[in-house]
Amino acid sequence: MGKTLVLLLLIIAVAAAGLVWFDYLGVLDVKTTLAPVYRFFGLEGRSQPEQGKDELLNLDAERLAILVEADELRRREMEKQTADFSTRQTELEQMAAELETRQQALDEREQSMTASGDSAARRAQNVEQNARYLNGMPPDNAVAILGAMSDQDAIDVIKKTEELAQAAGTASIVSVWFQRMPAERAAELQRKMAERP
Repeated sequence: MGKTLVLLLLIIAVAAAGLVWFDYLGVLDVKTTLAPVYRFFGLEGRSQPEQGKDELLNLDAERLAILVEADELRRREMEKQTADFSTRQTELEQMAAELETRQQALDEREQSMTASGDSAARRAQNVEQNARYLNGMPPDNAVAILGAMSDQDAIDVIKKTEELAQAAGTASIVSVWFQRMPAERAAELQRKMAERP
């Protein structure tokens, strides 16, 4: 009894699958009959165009309807891909603009650093040249020139003069300059040099 029931259910399942397959191939027309079964399984049943009682099934019209439906699906997929592509392109353009902005900022920073490095190198050369000039002058003239300089420039020249004297292995003339400067100026320069060696 159990085997008979199982075999009967198997025959019904094979027959239903055959009906679905023949309907798909267009050999049989059971769309309206199978539509509730499709809906039961959560699938959308294929629709059959309305026909009159005496009207015959037109397979060409059915094939055309299937082609139109497939074409509509392809069109929707292409629209979705186009929208995705546009969104991605916009994102890439924004990223490119941001990278270009960053690159410009880096280039400007590099130019600024190069310019400041060149400026510092030129300043160091000028300070060394001034120290050499003052070292070759009579001390009173050098003290008058140092007195006219700003404190920072005077300190830089004094330090460079000390360095040049040490490099040459000779005595520095800076102590003579300090002796001949006004006491307040000499004290101010020495205080600043002690604070910022």
